[in-house]
Amino acid sequence: MPRPRKPASPFRYFNSSPEIIRLAVMMYVRFPLSLRNVEDLLFERGIDICHETVRLWWNRFGPMFAADIRRQRVNRMRGFRHWHWHLDEMYVKLNGEMVYLWRAVDQEGEVLESFVTRTRDKAAALTFMRKALKRHGRLSASRLTGAAMTELGCEDKKEIGRWANNRVENSHLPFRRRERAMLRFRQMKALQKFASVHASLHNHFYEERHLVDRQTFKKRCSAALAEWQSLAS
Repeated sequence: MPRPRKPASPFRYFNSSPEIIRLAVMMYVRFPLSLRNVEDLLFERGIDICHETVRLWWNRFGPMFAADIRRQRVNRMRGFRHWHWHLDEMYVKLNGEMVYLWRAVDQEGEVLESFVTRTRDKAAALTFMRKALKRHGRLSASRLTGAAMTELGCEDKKEIGRWANNRVENSHLPFRRRERAMLRFRQMKALQKFASVHASLHNHFYEERHLVDRQTFKKRCSAALAEWQSLAS
């Protein structure tokens, strides 16, 4: 019986090591840095690459890393009874035009799904919610805070109350800081791509440092970095 083939490495056509590629992608997406900032920081570490190389790496590997992180989280949280979702939208300027970034955020402040639309109406909300429920499971969320969900059959899970949506109102701050560093966006496709990748990486390295002691925080950071180094390996 022939032995199964080992999947080809996604880094096989690149001269740089996977560790350097992961580091460059993490620095650019996770922190409010420009492509040239990442180039300068890597140069200080003895890594001589062009900022356009950083752009190529994040465009090529960012979505792949984000998909791996999202898949692992969905598998861990699927069927969790006390998984609460908050649904909301925020505006983003795109070449002077106002577009809307819809987001689903759980009770821990982690962004589950991001979706960009030009309109803020019922059709856009339903499209976004169908996408989120298809990926995370219709029965995954035990409680939903947001717009009317009668057409999706989730009306019994809807919750309306004062301050109920405070969690999602504050979850957009990391993206806003990153948006200012990038001097805004110019294309819908680029905005959708970066919002999805940024959400997954922020979730992965979000350790709730303000809620735990120093030792617990260090353990969580070490675990997150170790898991990051294993992505796409």
